[in-house]
Amino acid sequence: MTRRISFALAGALMAPAVIVAFVLGMILAGALSCGAGPARAEEGATVRLLTDAAPVASFADVAEAVTPSVVNISTEKTVRVNRWAPSPAPGPFEEFFRHFFPDGPQVPQEQERSGMGSGVIISPDGYIVTNNHVVADFDRIVVRLSDDTEFKSDRVEVVGRDPQTDLAVLKVKADRKLPAIRFGRAEDVRVGDWAIAVGNPFGLQSTVTVGVVSAKGRSGLPLREGPSYQDFIQTDASINPGNSGGALVNVRGELIGVNSAIRSPVGANVGIGFAVPVDMVMSVTEQLMTHGRVVRGFLGIRPQPVTKAIREAMGLRSTAGVLVSEAIKDQPAEKAGMKAGDVITAVDGTPVRDVEQFRRKVAEYAPGTAVEFTFVRERREMKKRVRLAEFPDEQARQEPARTEPEGWFGMRPRAATAAERNQGASGVVVESVEPGSPAAEAGIRPGDVILELGGRATPGMKEFDDAARAEAKAGRAVLVRIQRGENRLFLAIEP
Repeated sequence: MTRRISFALAGALMAPAVIVAFVLGMILAGALSCGAGPARAEEGATVRLLTDAAPVASFADVAEAVTPSVVNISTEKTVRVNRWAPSPAPGPFEEFFRHFFPDGPQVPQEQERSGMGSGVIISPDGYIVTNNHVVADFDRIVVRLSDDTEFKSDRVEVVGRDPQTDLAVLKVKADRKLPAIRFGRAEDVRVGDWAIAVGNPFGLQSTVTVGVVSAKGRSGLPLREGPSYQDFIQTDASINPGNSGGALVNVRGELIGVNSAIRSPVGANVGIGFAVPVDMVMSVTEQLMTHGRVVRGFLGIRPQPVTKAIREAMGLRSTAGVLVSEAIKDQPAEKAGMKAGDVITAVDGTPVRDVEQFRRKVAEYAPGTAVEFTFVRERREMKKRVRLAEFPDEQARQEPARTEPEGWFGMRPRAATAAERNQGASGVVVESVEPGSPAAEAGIRPGDVILELGGRATPGMKEFDDAARAEAKAGRAVLVRIQRGENRLFLAIEP
């Protein structure tokens, strides 16, 4: 009994000692760890801790700040359509005749068409930016602010439109200063940044959705809205019909883009939306507000991409740059001595990446500006200073479709007839192209006129045969210049 008590007593005395030792050990280990911490941080100083970044502002704060600057735009127009004339004696066969004889007796009728969109107030005196496709071709425009104030009829004016960027500027006649949005800086926008879209999808006023900047510099997109100058911000912030013309802002509530389009197989948001970047918005709106239109520089060439096959055929170092498929007669490039086959690699010292960037760069200059172009001709680098003309509005609609051909043979050429020569055919005519052949894969079509082969003019079949034989023996890619309709372009042919 005594031994059991003494064991219990010993255990009672040792337990506190163990606990005290454990606590002291933990404190000592913590102290050692804290002492070693700075050394480890110093060794890993190249890693930036995200916790050091500034905290993200509340989206509620952003919504509260931006919503008053975003407006609802509704549009209407009257169109005339033909409808079946009402039957004087309707009967069971009336629908039968309407189905099988749709061109039967018809009478013109008027119908109302409507549209919807968004806009962003960009100055306190009532200027609003929106998309061109929101207001184009509509007779009546109604602008409603977030506080339900409406402007209609003679209180709304279309200041100017620019289909090339799908932007337009409206002005409302208000009796007070309006809450204008603050502009961000395009160079500060990074992929992965928060992106907040504010607009009126499906007419739902002042809707706010949140996503990120998914990509920058998107171009070459076949969009229904049809802008030819594309440098889009891509975002997964939800954008739907009615969001067009609305604001895309950062977490500081600054405008970084104007929502313009979506890519979707169902016609509604699937996480791929596009916004015109703020630098383009500022440039275009400034000109529309000042001149009522956008004035752009014009070089007077038809550019096409430099494909891998064209690079090989021309002995170029890379596919960067644009190939001059035609120097338009009596335009600045032709007057300065540039010609088809030149590859433009820089504009005023800025390297040219592709056709879209080249077009935007040239368009930035005012007409009359002397600009230095660096280009390659027959593997030699050259420079010319060209004074730009004004970009004609109809030019965008005349630009030839860009193709990226790759292929050779499988086509049957023939000499041009007298009638074809009288119509401007100064080469051999492609009579047929074998389906699946290299020529067909290259995009060569029946009716194309081959003007040059490997740099040699081919006005007739003899010249064509001689050039084709020589290039076939060489066994390398060769450049072919063709005429298709009114357009001339180059194709790179690989044996």
